[in-house]
Amino acid sequence: MSEQTTKEEQVRLPHWMKVPMPHGSDYSRVKNLVLKQKLNTICVSGNCPNKGECWSAGTATFMILGEKCTRNCKFCQVYTMKPDPVDWDEPSRLADTIKELNLKHVVLTSVARDELSDGGAQFWATTIRTVKEVNPGLTMEVLIPDFRRGNRILDLVIAEKPEVISHNVETVKRLTPAVRSMARYEHSLELLKYVAKSGLIAKSGIMLGLGETIEEIIETMDDLLNVGVKILTIGQYLQPSKGHYKVFEYIRPEVFKNLKKIGLEKGFSYVESGPQVRSSYHAEQHINA
Repeated sequence: MSEQTTKEEQVRLPHWMKVPMPHGSDYSRVKNLVLKQKLNTICVSGNCPNKGECWSAGTATFMILGEKCTRNCKFCQVYTMKPDPVDWDEPSRLADTIKELNLKHVVLTSVARDELSDGGAQFWATTIRTVKEVNPGLTMEVLIPDFRRGNRILDLVIAEKPEVISHNVETVKRLTPAVRSMARYEHSLELLKYVAKSGLIAKSGIMLGLGETIEEIIETMDDLLNVGVKILTIGQYLQPSKGHYKVFEYIRPEVFKNLKKIGLEKGFSYVESGPQVRSSYHAEQHINA
């Protein structure tokens, strides 16, 4: 799996990676409401291939704390710029938008805000609390950054009791320094272990096609299971631009299918594994883990 593809193969996507263009009234409704409320979604900022499917179903993964990130991860399309001031009205607008969309489950994520004294953890807590107060009965997954302030800062998020706390290791240990900005593989495992010990569901995800081997994927599975992670997502990495980390290989669907089988046999409660899979894909099912 670690052989480099040719330039032509990198440019031309294989047939199994092609998805329908977004369309439909439900898709337009979500898009227009997000724009009206001046909110951000990782669906757009991260150029998710599933936004047509998800938005047409009336769901979205909202990105809080703006759309400008303090990190420069080599896989991510989110802007790396000096962030705007924190918008403390955003939690209320987000809560109202979720209510208007009549969502039963929501996924929240954010950019990294390393310039903030708490990494944005207090804003996260306020957002979770506000959204749940306005939307009683709503279930929630939060896909958080590492905050880089020690695991105790996680208590601010854990105290608000989202059903699932997710943090992606993104890739195997060997490739982490080249792919992730400022993040450490071991730190991510420590964070996930702390979440799992709190009693909440811990979730993580990795991308394939960066040059990893099957053996390294299996090792990553074992590392995640050992710290208490219950849910794993596995998807294909897509290069956002020529300046980002290059795709070494487009992994065939049958490989993803086999990895799902291996993950479930090893002990994960849920494994979402496929070329189009992203962190929040079918997230509403993961609260049952």
